[in-house]
Amino acid sequence: MKLSPSCYDCLKRLIIQAASMATNDVVERECVIQEGIDILDTYFSRDQVSIVVATRLHDAIKLRTGNSDPYRDMKDIEIAVARTLSHELENTYNHSFSGLLKFAAMGNAIDFFCPIESVKQEIRQDVSFAIDMSAEFEKRLKSARGILYLADNTGEAFFDLPLLQWMRQFARVTYVVKSAPVQNDITLDELHRAGLLTEFGDVITTGTASPGIDFIQASGEFRHRFDTADIIFAKGMGYYESLSELPSDGRILYCLKAKCQPVSDSLNVPLHSYVTLVQ
Repeated sequence: MKLSPSCYDCLKRLIIQAASMATNDVVERECVIQEGIDILDTYFSRDQVSIVVATRLHDAIKLRTGNSDPYRDMKDIEIAVARTLSHELENTYNHSFSGLLKFAAMGNAIDFFCPIESVKQEIRQDVSFAIDMSAEFEKRLKSARGILYLADNTGEAFFDLPLLQWMRQFARVTYVVKSAPVQNDITLDELHRAGLLTEFGDVITTGTASPGIDFIQASGEFRHRFDTADIIFAKGMGYYESLSELPSDGRILYCLKAKCQPVSDSLNVPLHSYVTLVQ
């Protein structure tokens, strides 16, 4: 998905947020913010993919401040809150495929731009899909032999696990996390701190520290597994923004909440809608 004009303000907010989390030094923070805006102005173009520009910004902020994981405290809060909420809500949906898919989608309500109290309220709301291809999802997943499950935010892991275990009845499922910190995306470290590493079993990394996936930076292992998987189950907007640039071959199953207007417009759904979509 290419940048739209409204992405500029969102990316500027991202710079301010990441810089504020990366350093407590007011002078350094202002310098980092200005450097980030300069980078944004240089690379912001309608022919650029959103996650590629966001990655440049994160890399610059981490390098300038020496803080390799500005969102660590936020991720720890996510782990604690998501653990509690997932246990509280796990019986809200039945253990059929459609129920587990809605439960997994519910976890995508976690948004690093929103206060955690707002997230707590949002995540308790019923999930209905503005685009609902869940029946097609179930059909394709049951016939797959190898599934790549692309994880998104840290707290979502608690909501992903029941669906992943359902998938394992039919196929080998590999959970994919980021290889290094970026935003509040989950890495092996968060999976370990959440106490979930062994429960997910087969876990690999993308080889990147980018929202979504930048195939230029991705590891050879990830690219091979991506190319050979029967199904790519992609959680969240970052993967939609990056993978929607690929030709449609019916292997990619998106499960996400459309949290910004450009993504909503791209999908032709109202803002904040949940979506399940085959590409």
